[in-house]
Amino acid sequence: MLNPNIGKLIESYDNRYRLVTDISKCARDISKDAQDREEILIEKPVSIAINKLASKTE
Repeated sequence: MLNPNIGKLIESYDNRYRLVTDISKCARDISKDAQDREEILIEKPVSIAINKLASKTE
C-alpha cells in the first residue's frame, strides 16, 4: 500500500528526483544510526524517512 504521506511530499517538491534522493539519504542515515546503536528497526527505513520528511512539510 502506498504511504499516504507520499502525496503530501509530491505536492511540496517540484522535482520528483529531488524527492527520491532526499528520502534515500534520510533512509540511509536512519539505517546507519540504528546499526551504530545496534537497534532493530520494526519499520522500514524508507517508511520512517517518508514520515519524517512529510512531518517537516506540514
